[in-house]
Amino acid sequence: MIIDAKDTILGRLGSYAAKQALLGNKVDIINCEDAVVSGKRHAIIGQYITRVHRKAPTKAPFFYRRPDMFVRRAIRGMLPFKKARGRDTFRNIMCHIGVPEGLKNEKAFRIDGSGAEKLHSTDYLKVKDICKATGLK
Repeated sequence: MIIDAKDTILGRLGSYAAKQALLGNKVDIINCEDAVVSGKRHAIIGQYITRVHRKAPTKAPFFYRRPDMFVRRAIRGMLPFKKARGRDTFRNIMCHIGVPEGLKNEKAFRIDGSGAEKLHSTDYLKVKDICKATGLK
């Protein structure tokens, strides 16, 4: 199953992908950098910058700055990762920046009712903007 994350709310995308992976499907998510997080720009960026710079860089928890790993980590939080079933399921989820060559000819699926137009306000931020603010090079 290939899911297009363009203008999709990150939480809804993550819960749908986690559910499909738990059912046994292999999930590929493309255009991860265009997924959105709802909220005011300065509040979201401030929250993630605080999380990233909270501890020494060699100690946990680690927060990814690449958009594909950022989305994959968000999905991991929706799986029972501390159990064997969750870890095995997490291996079936792959996130990609843009559309990779192997998936260009495949049909991408958009999740109904999970777009940014579903939000009541226009206050949202794309994942690539969050990653740039936290130190993406």
